[in-house]
Amino acid sequence: MAESFSNDNFLLARKSQALHLRAKLIQSIRHFFIGQDFLEIETPIRIPSPAPEEHIEAIPSGDWFLQTSPELCMKRLLAAGYSRIFQICKCFRAAERGNLHLPEFSMLEWYVAKFDYSQLMEQCETMLITVFKEIGVGANISWRNREIDLTPPWERLTVAQSFTKYAPLSCQEALKLDKFDEIMVEYIEPQLGVNRPVFIYDYPSELAALAKLKEDDPTVAQRFELYMLGVELANGFSELTNAKEQLQRFEKASQARAQKKWAAYPQPQKFMEALKFMPEAAGIALGIDRLTMLLTNIIRIDDIVAFTPEIL
Repeated sequence: MAESFSNDNFLLARKSQALHLRAKLIQSIRHFFIGQDFLEIETPIRIPSPAPEEHIEAIPSGDWFLQTSPELCMKRLLAAGYSRIFQICKCFRAAERGNLHLPEFSMLEWYVAKFDYSQLMEQCETMLITVFKEIGVGANISWRNREIDLTPPWERLTVAQSFTKYAPLSCQEALKLDKFDEIMVEYIEPQLGVNRPVFIYDYPSELAALAKLKEDDPTVAQRFELYMLGVELANGFSELTNAKEQLQRFEKASQARAQKKWAAYPQPQKFMEALKFMPEAAGIALGIDRLTMLLTNIIRIDDIVAFTPEIL
């Protein structure tokens, strides 16, 4: 027991530099949003029903679930008239563990009424550049022996363009073969944000669980992701506010989950009711843990959080 205690103390002590920078990062993020007249809010971690998504599994908590994202509750606040909101919170996802994944992780999430995804990309870029300067990050950061230039404007690339540029087949061909995720991981993601940060946008409509489709091209959704040095940091989109269409998507996702023998969630009825009153808006989730990894040049997520499940 004494030896285990000593080892734990060593593991915790050697994280000091990373944990201090992580704290500065979170404080600076809060400073930015409060200065932009956002309201910091808190929503429950334990909820009766997450959004049914095909590739994300929630962790049960009694008859309820630990949130995979604060998304549904935050959108209910949007519907109630809170037009600029953010929070930094814990989220939980089952069967997620690796150098970039923890089953419990920290998320920054924010929403802006009367915004679309292009405006949100600009705001995300501005926020991160402002935060980097405030905590003393220079014009470049290095991670895994690669360096990235943070000078704006950051790159914008559509999903279709990324497939043309990096993949052995087109985006549509990958979708038809049910190989979109496989091609993204193997060919495309390692190339994204290698020289400077990149927003990859206009995802196929099939991958838009809660995102609004483009009016001039309904085959793609108003959704984007931010990558730096091959690491996905953020996922944002213009919000779908059509309750009927959202219900259809939830039902389709629930069917896909059932085929995988994943848990059946009750429909989030209160969210669906609130959706009828939600204004046009855009929202984004950004991973605090992964961002801290990049800023500290640390390659294992274990080393930028105080406690991992294995030492509890």
